[in-house]
Amino acid sequence: MFSIGERVVGPGTAAFLVAEIAQAHDGSLGLAHAFIDAAADAGADAVKFQTHIAAGESTADEQFRVRFSRQDDTRYQYWKRMEFTPDGWRGLAEHARERGLIFLSSPFSLEALELLQSIGVPAWKVASGEIGSEAMLEGMLATSKPLLVSTGMSSWKEIDSIVTRARGARAPFCLLQCTTRYPTPLEQTGLNVIEEFRKRYSCPAGLSDHSGTVFPALAALARGADMIEMHLTLDRRMFGPDVSSSLTVDEFRLVASARDAFRKLDDHPVDKDAVATELAPMRALFMRSAAPTRALKAGTVLTEDMLTAKKPGTGIPASRIPELIGRRLRREVAPDRLLKDEDLE
Repeated sequence: MFSIGERVVGPGTAAFLVAEIAQAHDGSLGLAHAFIDAAADAGADAVKFQTHIAAGESTADEQFRVRFSRQDDTRYQYWKRMEFTPDGWRGLAEHARERGLIFLSSPFSLEALELLQSIGVPAWKVASGEIGSEAMLEGMLATSKPLLVSTGMSSWKEIDSIVTRARGARAPFCLLQCTTRYPTPLEQTGLNVIEEFRKRYSCPAGLSDHSGTVFPALAALARGADMIEMHLTLDRRMFGPDVSSSLTVDEFRLVASARDAFRKLDDHPVDKDAVATELAPMRALFMRSAAPTRALKAGTVLTEDMLTAKKPGTGIPASRIPELIGRRLRREVAPDRLLKDEDLE
């Protein structure tokens, strides 16, 4: 268990929900600010971007892994278009804080790490493709801030290594199961790995989801995930490589509402005896009492066919009908009323 800002992450706490914006802003600072408002409205705890500085990260030789942009001839040009100035990033961080969100961003170069450190991010998100970036990992560990590690392309050996290094640096960490496919098919989500993380490393664990549906997040909540990261889009008709892997604001809000509901379910155990006592007046409306099957005259000796069970349960309990057999009526009774003790001799 550890803290990110004022928010505690780990077993026994509500799942920490991260709205991943990545490059959904498409290089527009104004749109990036709009995403912060959307993340806050959706019930996220944190909003996360990706900080790319093209010259520190890429070269003109880097080609698109998936060709999606008609505007950029190379991946380098795309990263260049995704850059914001340091003041731009500070403004985003301040806006997030004003909306009650924790501001996070994944650095993809040492220059980006230095920039984010100057802004004051409270934790480091280690992207799936950056686990092997030694210099950057060393820079993160040197700050002793928590590491939020996506493991979408990692083997157990690589995860063992980063856990060992984090513990050696006394840096708290959370491991996130994810599969680096966009969108991720449901059968490849791998929720079983979350529990395996807990068993192997005794650490907070969760899910970084790329499915574009609410189902993995809801299932992860039900399994007690400590953290869930979900891509966010303002509309499925938006441009960008992550739209198909994202949730809409309404879908994200559904997950946030489920998180809060699940938390209430877990935090309020029910005492069955106490509830039964509390609901006794209502229970009486649903229970049954002894009643005559037909009109009976005073002096009648009751037989089995003369008695039945009817609502409400405010008279002689139906369970006592066997002991009423052979009793004599003190007065006349009608079938539209319950039998009472004072009706009997």
